[in-house]
Amino acid sequence: MNKIIDLRSDTVTQPTNEMRQVIANAELGDDVFQEDPTINKLENCAAKLLGKEAALLVPSGTMGNLSSILAHCERGTVIILGNKSHTFIYEAGGISSFGGIHSRQLNNNDDGTIDLHLIKSAIRDDNVHFPITSAISLENTHNMCYGAPLSIEYINSVAFIAKENGLKLHIDGARIFNATTSLNVDIKEMVKNVDSITFCMSKGLAAPIGSMVCGSNKFINKVRRNRKALGGGMRQAGIIAAAGLMAINTLNPQIIEDHKNAQILARGISQINGLSVQLNNIKTNIIYFELDTTKISSKKLVAEMERVGVKFFETSPNRFRLVTHYGITEKDIQLTLTRLNSIIM
Repeated sequence: MNKIIDLRSDTVTQPTNEMRQVIANAELGDDVFQEDPTINKLENCAAKLLGKEAALLVPSGTMGNLSSILAHCERGTVIILGNKSHTFIYEAGGISSFGGIHSRQLNNNDDGTIDLHLIKSAIRDDNVHFPITSAISLENTHNMCYGAPLSIEYINSVAFIAKENGLKLHIDGARIFNATTSLNVDIKEMVKNVDSITFCMSKGLAAPIGSMVCGSNKFINKVRRNRKALGGGMRQAGIIAAAGLMAINTLNPQIIEDHKNAQILARGISQINGLSVQLNNIKTNIIYFELDTTKISSKKLVAEMERVGVKFFETSPNRFRLVTHYGITEKDIQLTLTRLNSIIM
């Protein structure tokens, strides 16, 4: 059977053969008792890598964000976040459902940022008519904003506003290493002034499952309790941690390759009549392109491409997302462009 070129997301990555081997040989214990040596090693490694006091393994980025925001915000308070953020759009309203936390959604620019003056003006005064603002959340890289990386300077500007107003700053860093690779900066410097951060191991890092939450010891203790309450306490989960350890120790070469392939794919799409892509917005491994012709419908384009072995999906009318990742080669990119051109023509 011919290879399926799956560009729907970097969540479809399969673990490497080396990962499968370390999973099989992982030393295990009960993590609820904090006795799994492989998990303990991963958490120590993640905390050190990000320059934070502690870290915690959680099953998913959604649980990581939810348990973090629950730790920062009391019921009835407000968190400021972007109107295109993953937490607002794709996490099932968990912060409201489980935490009674109100979200104030501000406009995300194409580069993933929120204007600083909007953030300042959204912070509520201590008035009985208003819910109190507790935290700010940013997303880096920003999925819905072309996979844009947020700069250290921007993050520090938001961190200053947060500190000045007694707020916590959380970063949904699902693809944070794509950001640091794109900007060629050190991860510790990027998150130095941030109170908490999550990152996924099951996207660009190619591990099969798991995310990390990083922050202070006091914060991680709260997150651990929230994880348990949400049903995320795991037992011999060192099989997850083993793959994660390998991922964060070998991540840069693959991410560089993914970004290179994204550039090749975007440039190729820009040369196909009937398709358009904003090349200046391609900074990491996420590409959005648009259908500008009436020769074919968006639904038929997706269906025809899947028929010839290339998967992706429509995110809004006539707009599509492609994501490069481990397992996608430059040859796959060229095949995708050939098949896309053939169908559009």
